[in-house]
Amino acid sequence: MTRPGELRRGAHGARVRELHERLSSLGLGSADDLESFADATAATVESFQRSRGLPITGVVDATTWDRLVEAGWSLGARLLYVTEPHLRGDDVAELQTRLAQLGFDPGRIDGIFGPVLEGALRDFQRNRGLPVDGTMTRATLNDLLRLSSMATDRHLVTEARDLAGFNEPTSGVVVLCGEGSLVEAVRRSLADALEVLVVSGAEESCAATANEHDAALVLAFAPVEELEGLRLHFWASYRSHSRPGDALAGEIAGELARANLGLRVEVTGMALPVLRETRMTTLQVEHGDLAGTALLGVARGIARVVAKFFHR
Repeated sequence: MTRPGELRRGAHGARVRELHERLSSLGLGSADDLESFADATAATVESFQRSRGLPITGVVDATTWDRLVEAGWSLGARLLYVTEPHLRGDDVAELQTRLAQLGFDPGRIDGIFGPVLEGALRDFQRNRGLPVDGTMTRATLNDLLRLSSMATDRHLVTEARDLAGFNEPTSGVVVLCGEGSLVEAVRRSLADALEVLVVSGAEESCAATANEHDAALVLAFAPVEELEGLRLHFWASYRSHSRPGDALAGEIAGELARANLGLRVEVTGMALPVLRETRMTTLQVEHGDLAGTALLGVARGIARVVAKFFHR
């Protein structure tokens, strides 16, 4: 499998051909010249990015390429089990969905085969009198397909748990990711009420640390030079979304609006890497240049809402 660097308008060659072939296999457009990245290719890439909750750039970066590869997997095309690194793909997401329809909790439907999904699969196998090995064998798949085909109108158990409030934290560490004045201002505003851990560096480090500490909440801050205001992103994919994340982002936006800071705040669901890799409620906070009253107002507003989030 080829994992290219960025592909964009004007690119040519075998990697562009592979890109067109992957897009075509998903029913997304076709090109007269398979080895040329033209405007039509960029538009098709944008359509795919939009459907997958990724930044709509028309450029095939590493994340877009990985999601394209994952989209090519269908349930039953390969053996599914816990590996390191974890298997990822649309087949895993479908397995998670079908188990959730039957009342077996696979965790967030994110297309990642991790320990929580393995536990749900073992529960299903035990319930059905199958060998309990946590592996999606042919026998397990046949039983799962037969039962889940009769349960398509059921609510997912993952959504039911969210609605019932089972997935809302009441205690635990809050992880703040990133660097800059807003991270420090939020840390100071939260320090008296909650345990806070600051993680600098790449998104992968943030997610790994948060998962290792079994954090209750993650706020990942990302400065965007041209942005005037804030964008709050919560986890949302083509199959599911985080209700706690959606609610938390909405409450922060409302709090900042009431503070009359003169900042535009947008709330959107996305499937950005840090939102996907963390197992707990996570928000990515993109922000422009903040200073003085605006900086303190944003930090205190976020802190007030987060404190309430833990004490409902």
